[in-house]
Amino acid sequence: MKSTKSAALYAEAKGYFPGGVSSPVRAFKSVKGVPLFIKEGKGAKVWDEDDNEFIDFCGSWGPLILGHNNDEIRENIYAAVAKGTSFGTPTRWENKLGQLLLENNRFVEKIRFVSSGTEAVMSAIRLARGVTGKNKIIKFEGCYHGHVDSLLVKAGSGLVTFGESTSAGIPDSFAKETLVLPLDRPDLLEECLREYGEEVAAVIIEPVPANNGLLLQQKSFLEELRRLTKAYDCLLIFDEVISGFRVGFEGAAGYYGIQPDIITYGKIIGGGMPVGAYGASAEIMGHVAPDGPVYQAGTLSGNPVAMAAGYASAKQLLAPGFYEEMEAKTQAFVKNIQDFCDEREYPVHISTIGSIFWMAFDRSTIRRADQIDAASMEHFKALHADLLDHGVYLGPSGYEVGFISAAHTPEILAEAAEKIKASLSRVF
Repeated sequence: MKSTKSAALYAEAKGYFPGGVSSPVRAFKSVKGVPLFIKEGKGAKVWDEDDNEFIDFCGSWGPLILGHNNDEIRENIYAAVAKGTSFGTPTRWENKLGQLLLENNRFVEKIRFVSSGTEAVMSAIRLARGVTGKNKIIKFEGCYHGHVDSLLVKAGSGLVTFGESTSAGIPDSFAKETLVLPLDRPDLLEECLREYGEEVAAVIIEPVPANNGLLLQQKSFLEELRRLTKAYDCLLIFDEVISGFRVGFEGAAGYYGIQPDIITYGKIIGGGMPVGAYGASAEIMGHVAPDGPVYQAGTLSGNPVAMAAGYASAKQLLAPGFYEEMEAKTQAFVKNIQDFCDEREYPVHISTIGSIFWMAFDRSTIRRADQIDAASMEHFKALHADLLDHGVYLGPSGYEVGFISAAHTPEILAEAAEKIKASLSRVF
């Protein structure tokens, strides 16, 4: 793989940006080589500045469920931009997208648009505290909720423990308002709520944990979360920034049939543009300013270009059979590779839900972050480099999931599967 131009651009970028990037994982620190500078994408493929072509399974980290440079999204963006890029006022596009989302989602009655998934989670946490009058939050190790101060924490030495900051610049007092538990342990959640329930405003979880591997939870665990949060009078927040509109139009709430109190969204509802949203019942959302005392605002919230892109994206997701087809071709792709690995007894297990997949270098089912063997990431590092040489692009970290889009045809997926199988043979 040629990388002369990407290498030169990266060397230049390091003089402008910390680590040469605007988001840490892009720096390729977890894999080999220099970051690829992508110049173009169409359908299931991207091209870098050195004119290398790749079948892409990153998809801008999830939002491009329809593939790169989707025609309808692009035309809606052009139409919106032709009339202006930002007004700081309500717009018709905001109404159109809001109506479309709410009319096709049983789990929220009102929403508020923001500009990122992190902003959506930050706002949801503030709303939960405002509604309940309580301060502490319970989160789960292995779930990522953006770079919100009180949630950028990890577990301490105990199983039920106050969080410790994982980033400089976050006061201990912020982290101490967060309790961290392992996934898949409802007994520990009940123990925690018995001790701290009167102080806990909300329990937040990725119902499909997909930012530290794909740590698929049993439905019974999620149902127990719902039962316990009701029993101890705290709110349940589903962070669906990744799973929302990816595993179904109603997200994981619809997939599992569980009603959380607040849901956060992002990625797909922007059609590739920066966007986020949080939603809940009309009663809970009635606490948000200007109707209520919980303040949240944003100059670019409901930006007309992002709303137009999101509307074009969401309309296409509502086509009959869309999600069934996406899941079927994802499962066929995964089975092709998994069967190959099983026959050769390679230490590989591929988890999948909807159109998301994750390759773990371990034959057991992984449901918790502490079950991931860090040493196994050396296999991913070798696989990632080999796949780049053969035209397949995965996100540059073994802890990141892969995404399949509507633009990944069966033929493209079959080609990619053969390349992945050949790479796995070279790795092992």
